[in-house]
Amino acid sequence: MSTYSPAREQYSKWGVDTEGAIQALASTPLSLHCWQGDDVGGFEGRTDSSGGGGTLATGNYLGKARSIAELQADLDKAASLIPGKLRLNLHAIYGDFGGKKVDRDALTVDYFQGWIAWAKGRGWGIDFNPTCFAHPLAADGFTLSHRDKAVRKFWVDHCIACRRIGAEIGKALGTAAVTNIWIPDGYKDTPVDRLAPRKRLQESLDAVFAPEVDGKWNIDAVESKLFGIGFESYTVGSHEFYLGYAARKGVALCLDAGHFHPTESVGEKISAVLLSVPRLLLHVSRGVRWDSDHVVTLDDPTKGILEEVAACEALDRVHIGLDFFDASINRIAAWVVGARNTQKALLMGLLRPLGKLREAENAGDYTSRLALMEDSKSLPWGAVWEEYCRRNNKPTDGEWLGTVKEYEASVLAKR
Repeated sequence: MSTYSPAREQYSKWGVDTEGAIQALASTPLSLHCWQGDDVGGFEGRTDSSGGGGTLATGNYLGKARSIAELQADLDKAASLIPGKLRLNLHAIYGDFGGKKVDRDALTVDYFQGWIAWAKGRGWGIDFNPTCFAHPLAADGFTLSHRDKAVRKFWVDHCIACRRIGAEIGKALGTAAVTNIWIPDGYKDTPVDRLAPRKRLQESLDAVFAPEVDGKWNIDAVESKLFGIGFESYTVGSHEFYLGYAARKGVALCLDAGHFHPTESVGEKISAVLLSVPRLLLHVSRGVRWDSDHVVTLDDPTKGILEEVAACEALDRVHIGLDFFDASINRIAAWVVGARNTQKALLMGLLRPLGKLREAENAGDYTSRLALMEDSKSLPWGAVWEEYCRRNNKPTDGEWLGTVKEYEASVLAKR
């Protein structure tokens, strides 16, 4: 028996339109990251790479995708259990290289035509990323800020190629690709000169963004990081660096929830950042002490991020994607748990009685604001989520895990 009708009536008493919230959630795409399916391996087939750029998927759970076909099948299985509008977030190392060695500065959209066809068949868009790690020219921990001009040029050319690929993907699919640049560059121990690498990074980024790329089909973004494995003391591309750069250049800023201190609120940054940059990219993740990129849970930090997006009424300027990699559990279940929790957090934000809360706040009645804020947490958002799943013909909570277990036994266990 559906509990949605009484929940809708209850929310209505608080001035909340549940139908409007459902419609807003349904029109907000969530970008699934391909690298959860194979532990950030990709399909270059390199044997000469060294240095992982601080990316590390721990665990050895059965069923890791070993080919594009297997990865696509796993994504399809995950998508069958996730309601709403989806996109694919693709790293440059996931191209179909046909067994050829193609270095990253020579990439073209030709190597991603299979992904374009796959996404088109599902009505998905694709987002794109240069892969500035796990390569001989990143082995010492520096790419766009490298001391060697030739190394910097290689990575500049790679990023330019990826921007062009992003635009061609976006045009082919009729929806702009967000092409996001993240680099690991930094030091394990305390540096003497923090400025010089940042000057080199700024010059490299200027060169990356110099070529004309159709902004209708490609949205440029830059992503900061606080620290990582092997880069504990200093990262060139810090939050402050990229916030300044994005604001000055008019590109999107990526906030990755795993790239800050665990006690630092990403949600509190959103309203400030939106005043200075044209667009915001969110990588929804969960950092646990280190930049560990754990599967997203419905915890307070995650709710805080998505509630703030809803409160800022900024869904037209915010792009939402997942970014975690866990090899210790079923990888498909990781996608499903993380995606559904991200959608739940956004739904909870859309269902907050903002009218009543703002009215109390603007009147200076902070007692009522606190009381209403706390009482509203008991509203039956779960009934609205269940209705959302039902309308999308997706399993409700407690009903999807069996499908994953069956797929594990029949498909993953045989790999």
